[in-house]
Amino acid sequence: MEHIDFRDQISRNKRNSIFLMVFVILVIVLLGWTISNAFDPSYFFLIMIVSIIFSIFYVWINFYNSDKIAIKSVGAKLADRIKYRDYYRLVESLTVASSLPMPKLYIMESHSINAFASGRDPNHAVLCVTTGSLEKLERRELEGVLAHEMGHVANYDIRFITLVAVMVGMIAIISQIFLRSLWFRGGGDNKNSGIFIVIGILLAILAPIVVSLVQLSISRKREFTADATAVKFTRNPTGLIGALEKIRKENTPNEKVSKAIAPLFFSNPFKRLSSTHPPIEKRIEALKSF
Repeated sequence: MEHIDFRDQISRNKRNSIFLMVFVILVIVLLGWTISNAFDPSYFFLIMIVSIIFSIFYVWINFYNSDKIAIKSVGAKLADRIKYRDYYRLVESLTVASSLPMPKLYIMESHSINAFASGRDPNHAVLCVTTGSLEKLERRELEGVLAHEMGHVANYDIRFITLVAVMVGMIAIISQIFLRSLWFRGGGDNKNSGIFIVIGILLAILAPIVVSLVQLSISRKREFTADATAVKFTRNPTGLIGALEKIRKENTPNEKVSKAIAPLFFSNPFKRLSSTHPPIEKRIEALKSF
């Protein structure tokens, strides 16, 4: 198998994520242009203002409280430094390797092997692992999982994913307002407004589905990037590979996890094929190429 440098993997996945974001922006522009031709331009301007204000307000609240929301939603508790001494030591060594501030450490009661990181930036980061991770993983494997989550923090993935969520939310809101407005308003003065209304209806139905798939794709690419970053921090992919192998063999979905925060986890908590995470087999294959 051809050897791939982890730095190349990180750079490539970041570029691909940016390209996918540009695609989402183009969908917003196309949807807006279609609606503006179907209706009065000032009417479209009102739609944009309402959707942008609502989206930004909603995401701003969630963004600045993302760590608290994530921790509270899974019922995690602050990890005791004495009881979980090894947990603290591993993270402290990773902060040295990554030059990141020490995050707050939490424990989540669950038999499954999993973990997640949250917070708007490295200075407000939290890291949470399941009790199953501490019980089932060897030291090097646990280090790999923690390094992956620290990779999300280092790459500002929470901020990036939130930005994508804003744009996806805007498309959903614009589409809903447009579809509902058809019941109360006829076409504009434009003689081609009927055609644009039909096109607008199709876009309003399909655009939210398409951009949601794009959002999943972006999330999956960020997982590959975090894996590569973990190798950068630990200089050894074997621990992370071992953890993924154990996760692949176990079949203990965690139904306590909300679908809203499922993308934050190290592996898909629901064990479904259509998810925000790439297949474990592909992650292992990519790690073996380093």
